Amino acid sequence: MSTSSRFAVAVHVLTLMAWADEEPLKSEQVAESVNTNAVVIRRMLCELAESNLVVSQTGSMGGSKLARLPERITLLDIYQAVESRGVFSLHRHPPNPDCPVGVNIGTVLNDVLDEVDSAVERVLANMTLRDVVARLKPCVSATNGKSVSAATNGKRKQVAARVQVSARN
Repeated sequence: MSTSSRFAVAVHVLTLMAWADEEPLKSEQVAESVNTNAVVIRRMLCELAESNLVVSQTGSMGGSKLARLPERITLLDIYQAVESRGVFSLHRHPPNPDCPVGVNIGTVLNDVLDEVDSAVERVLANMTLRDVVARLKPCVSATNGKSVSAATNGKRKQVAARVQVSARN
């Protein structure tokens, strides 16, 4: 069974924007960091914009940036923007109604899954994008900025240099 990586990608995207401060990032730059296609990033940016987490501007000087300060964006905000509620889901096909377990498991699991979802949402509500950035800084310092070395030309070099400087502070 597969799980969604949309939340992880969205946190990556927004953390990259938090590192870049007010510098708008092109979807191609973000896609390079995430290691995916820019179309995937553009679709996600639309969802994030609909949830008022990013603002985007078209044109040669355009790009996307955070719509508010990282400390004002919770991980729950991000989760709700890109995922449907439900860490787990029930059977894709209804279980056998003639089985004493199969006929009742959905009712029992619904209650359990509601508790799981509430616990996940509580944790995410208590963490901000700023917290993610703070956790990332020691990792970047330990690698001497190599984790942002994908920024290789033009504005990306400027963003990478600023990221390396801010990681040292």
